[in-house]
Parts: sequence; C-alpha cells; structure tokens
Amino acid sequence: MGSSNSSPPAPTPEYDRPWRSINWSEDGRKLLKTVTSFQPGNPEVNPLRILLHGPVGAGKSSFFNSVNSALQGKITTRALANSTLNDDKTFTVQCKTYKVKNRTGSFLPFAFTDIAGMDKKFGIKTDDIKKLLNGHINDGYTFNSAKPINEEDPKYNNNPFLKDKIHCLVAVLPANTVSMINEEIIWQMREVREKARDLGIPQVIVMTKVDEVCPLVKNNLQKIYTSKKIKQKMEECSNKLGVPVSCIYPVQNYHEENNTNTTADILILDALKNIVNFANDYVEDQVDS
Repeated sequence: MGSSNSSPPAPTPEYDRPWRSINWSEDGRKLLKTVTSFQPGNPEVNPLRILLHGPVGAGKSSFFNSVNSALQGKITTRALANSTLNDDKTFTVQCKTYKVKNRTGSFLPFAFTDIAGMDKKFGIKTDDIKKLLNGHINDGYTFNSAKPINEEDPKYNNNPFLKDKIHCLVAVLPANTVSMINEEIIWQMREVREKARDLGIPQVIVMTKVDEVCPLVKNNLQKIYTSKKIKQKMEECSNKLGVPVSCIYPVQNYHEENNTNTTADILILDALKNIVNFANDYVEDQVDS
C-alpha cells in the first residue's frame, strides 16, 4: 500500500466571521453625520487638537488628507506628502495644524497637527514632541534635528492653557513595514507614549497601507475585519507600542485615487470618530479635575 504524498491544506487567509463589527451599507452616512455634528464637551477648548506622529514615510500627512477627503467628499491634498518610497528623510519640517471643514464649508471643532517624522538622523526628537504635548509649540514652529527647542522663538508658548495642549496622540504605523521599523524609533515612540500617559492624554494607533500586506484586502477592502493578516499586523503594532488592539484602527489612505469611495471613507471616519471621542473625554476629565 503506497504512502500518500498529499500536502496539508493551506491555511485560510480569513476568519469565518468578522472580529470587529461594521455595517458597510449604512455606516458611511451615519459616521459622517456623527463626526460632522460633533460638539466638544468644553466650548472653551475648540478645536480639539490631535497630534499625528510616527516614523518617516508612515503616511501621517496622507492620513490627514484622507480624513479631509472623506469629510469633503472629494480628494484633497492640503498636507503635502512625499511619494518617494525609499526616501528616509522626513518631508514635513514644520509644526502645522490643519482645521477641517464639513461639506457645507463650516469648520469642525477638531484639528490635526502634523509634524516631522521620527528617524535616527533627521527626524523630530522625543523632547520636541513632549513640549508639543504640553502645548509649548505654536503652529508654524520649524523643527531643527540638530538643535534643541529654542524657548526664545516667537513660536514657543511659555504659558500654555488646556486649549493649547494636545488632546489625543495618534501614532501612525505602516502595516507593510512595521516589522522593519528600527528599534530605536520604536523606543522613541514608546517614550512619547509614556509621556502622554503621564499627562493623561489618550493614545491610539492608525495602521496605514493595509492593502500592501493582504491580497484579500487589496481585492476587497470590506474583508479587512475578516483578514487574519490584518489582525496579525494590528497585534504586532500593539506589541511594539503597548496600545491595546481595541485602540488600533486599520485604514487605507487615498494615494492614487481621483475620487473617494464609501468603503475607504467608513474606515477613515470610524477611526476619526473614536479619536475625537477620546480627545473629548480627556478635555472633560481635565475640566472636572
């Protein structure tokens, strides 16, 4: 009797059911209404300030552009992003805060601060980000990787109020290269997170470039919460920075499209809704205390 040479079946790339629930047919309209009708719990803190940080090339500026595109219903490029894939030098050099509008042109009560990417040579330093978290860095400050923060600079705020501080820290990590991020950069990001923790500032991770790690998701973005590869990458992000998987949001930034689409918008707006709620919780806690 001959032995069988058959190989074991290949593992399936997805779960039988989604491990995070989302309604692809209705959530787009609901999320857009929820986000655009949001009002902060403290009217004196307007806008809520959300800081994007992460390694060079992670997609921080692209994520803001994607948020703005989802809110506007059209592709926008307000934050200049770098498309050079092998460039290890940060493209963003200033502290730039972007207010966002709804589709009627009214400003929404939250804003994104975009800063230089983190790397070993040219990026922003952790001490700079710590001062930014505390509200010391005003919009327009130019970071110099070779020099410490200049407290005499007119863009330096010596006496910040709650409205000047960061209200939610968002780490942006690329799913396709998270395994290869230099350990020194990860250590720096954890140091920033610990500073935010000490200040009570909530932290989340936005995981970008999901289409580049999972063919299933590349072909159908709605498979994102059944994909084993995406969950594995989210768990890897969690292990690296210590942020719970429940506070990690996978998205596909707009980067080659000339029109928005509902599926991408839903993931972007779901991340935005939670980020804004966390920021508002922090502000209300500060007022209560």
